[in-house]
Amino acid sequence: MSKTGTEKPDPWRVPVAVAQIPETGLHRDIEADRAIRNAVAETGGLREVLSAQASFDVTPKSGGRFHVAGHLRARIGQNCVVTLEEIENDIDEPIDLIFAPPEQIPQMAALVDDAEESGEETPDPPEPIENGMIDLGRLATDALYLAVDPYPRKPGAVFEPMVEAADPEDHPFAALKALKAAPKKSGTRKPKGK
Repeated sequence: MSKTGTEKPDPWRVPVAVAQIPETGLHRDIEADRAIRNAVAETGGLREVLSAQASFDVTPKSGGRFHVAGHLRARIGQNCVVTLEEIENDIDEPIDLIFAPPEQIPQMAALVDDAEESGEETPDPPEPIENGMIDLGRLATDALYLAVDPYPRKPGAVFEPMVEAADPEDHPFAALKALKAAPKKSGTRKPKGK
């Protein structure tokens, strides 16, 4: 993926060259150090990432494809949307993806579209292998971001809107009431029936 000047670089990079993955597969355990956790927090708009580790099994499949299965565990710091107090949340997210050479992506995406149209269970489209690499750090980061609760709440926190006392003069017919109460000018209206 080419980066433009406005995009931030991936905060957690653990590239694995697909050419070096043995036929029996590859297992990797990764853990983010403090600098990576700070970068992940900044990029994701989080107060902090206290811990982040992931385990991956990368298995070769036919046609140059690879199955990546794993698990991400993380602890993040956020602010409660109700009380604004600092809270911590745990993330425990499974990862299960297929990677394919970029030239296979359009064909495989078409198969996914066909499955959707026929009502069959639809598999996720594959991810492209970029420059002969699968980046496990990016997978872990993406899984973390997708699992973040966008509206975190402290346990038991309930939003209670401010209740203001109703102004008795603030209702739809207040203007009519004001007109009715206005003094009538004498001589401008003829009495009825005369």
